[in-house]
Amino acid sequence: MKLSTVIEMKGISKSFPGIKANDDINLSVEKGEIHVLLGENGAGKSTLMNILYGLYQPDEGQIFIKGKAARISNPNVAISLGIGMVHQHFMLVEPFTVAENIVLGSEPKKGTSLDLDKAIKDVEELSKKYELKVDAKSLISDISVGMQQRVEILKTLYRGADILIFDEPTAVLTPQEIEELGVIMESLVSQGKTIILITHKLKEVMAMSDRVTIIRRGKVIDTLNTKETDIDELAEKMVGRKVNLHVEKLEKASDTPVLEVKGLKALDSRGLEAVKGVDFEVRSGEILGIAGVDGNGQTQLIQAITGLQKLTAGEVLLNGKEITGLPPKDVIDSGVGHIPEDRHKRGLILNYTLAENSILGSHKNKKFKSKFGLSYPKIREHARRLIKEFDVRTPNENVEARSLSGGNQQKLIIAREVDRDPSLCIAAQPTRGLDVGAIEFVHKRLVELRDSGKAVLLVSLELDEIMSLSDRIAVMYDGKIVDIVDAKDATEKKLGILMAGGSIQAEK
Repeated sequence: MKLSTVIEMKGISKSFPGIKANDDINLSVEKGEIHVLLGENGAGKSTLMNILYGLYQPDEGQIFIKGKAARISNPNVAISLGIGMVHQHFMLVEPFTVAENIVLGSEPKKGTSLDLDKAIKDVEELSKKYELKVDAKSLISDISVGMQQRVEILKTLYRGADILIFDEPTAVLTPQEIEELGVIMESLVSQGKTIILITHKLKEVMAMSDRVTIIRRGKVIDTLNTKETDIDELAEKMVGRKVNLHVEKLEKASDTPVLEVKGLKALDSRGLEAVKGVDFEVRSGEILGIAGVDGNGQTQLIQAITGLQKLTAGEVLLNGKEITGLPPKDVIDSGVGHIPEDRHKRGLILNYTLAENSILGSHKNKKFKSKFGLSYPKIREHARRLIKEFDVRTPNENVEARSLSGGNQQKLIIAREVDRDPSLCIAAQPTRGLDVGAIEFVHKRLVELRDSGKAVLLVSLELDEIMSLSDRIAVMYDGKIVDIVDAKDATEKKLGILMAGGSIQAEK
């Protein structure tokens, strides 16, 4: 029997300056299903859901909720219609308790003040009803990321939501927390809720959804029953061509250390110790992956190695020579390529052309010089070669970097760093926000570096990426490397235990 339709979006179009984010989109969601919106970065998924939640207004089209036309002018209207949204970046007040966050804006009152006892009681009852165990009295700052997500879900349920939108909900969760989220979603559906899940992770689509709608360049490509499709078909429809999702590597050729890190300590922006005495090495012809939940010191570790921030202790050796504390330019000149985690802040100057960005860090090289300074004909020729070799989609080398998509910006950075022929390439979140086609390209280039005898230090929040690319995997938790395991012996469960601060030995 066909389920009743709870959401009907018809002919939805939305444009921003220079881009049509949604182009005549039709979407139908049935009561009691988990419906995934799948698409590459910039495909228009989040824009469509922001329209449904009232954060944006469509230029064209209509929305029907449970068969009735609705004009959702703001999120309060969406909430009144039973629509809740769990955002990718949690909207919680850290100094407040769990209960205070859940009731915020809809507080039970005792006179003119918050009735805290009733708030705690209401949250405990709600938590029990939906089997979302939380400690109502705990401070948000004291609970795990996975528990914070439960608080966000309870916030929407407290306001009466029966349609829940999850925007990339697994981005900062451990494998165990992702598994728990799947159970939570199934439980919510069994109690009559309807879920729309935005994701680009194909494994999650297959594991969690009933149906999937693929959006490419603002248009709906297809809607499929999950049981009647597979990862390969989804990837092809998502990108528009066949994608090779299997990473092939040659056998590792050498045990010669290229990078040696000894007793490294570093502070975060608040002056607190973020890296707490880290030791590891990366060898010639290997990819060492660093796994961990975001915020466990990975960013500060990479910045300390690359000279972007000071070490408070320890030393860094490259090919046996000390590079501890050198400025970033000297680190680059010593043979380090760096693909930074924030491509806009650290990787590109967005107002510069592609040609100018293609020589950042190498601009003093004599091959780019003329008698009077920089030789722009040589720089443009260099950029055209990289654009062709690395398939950077752009009209020409003279456009500003900001005009490119995220994937093509990343390709330009990788082209620049790989072209230097570094002995060590540090790749921090190299595929963040990229579609499967761009991910395939990035992975291929990193493996080529590794197979040519270079050392690659890969830092990623994507566990699938770490497991498929790495030869060895170091897991960071609370500023320390808690274990280094051979990738052949690694499982999601083992790594997830380590990422949460547990011990594999204890699990055995």
